[in-house]
Amino acid sequence: MRWLLLILLVLLAGLQVRLWVGEGSLAHRAELNQQLEEQERENKLLRERNAIIATDVESLKTNLDSIEEKARADLGMIKEGEMFYLVIDKKAPAQTPKSTDE
Repeated sequence: MRWLLLILLVLLAGLQVRLWVGEGSLAHRAELNQQLEEQERENKLLRERNAIIATDVESLKTNLDSIEEKARADLGMIKEGEMFYLVIDKKAPAQTPKSTDE
């Protein structure tokens, strides 16, 4: 009977050590839950970004006005017959093109 009690106490101590320390412990589980929450927040932001991009892509596929808007904004394109004016800020330092003759 005494040996059985001793074995059960050793087993209980071993299980308690596993519960509080190492992989699978309560602290490890809390850390994994925190990582999971962070990943879920990041995934939500990426899903929202993907939805915006998908909307833009669909708009570009079906709407010619959005293609024109994108070309004007990103590529600086103008329509035939339009005038392009470049406004230079006098307060900004002038940048001169670098010569490649060096």
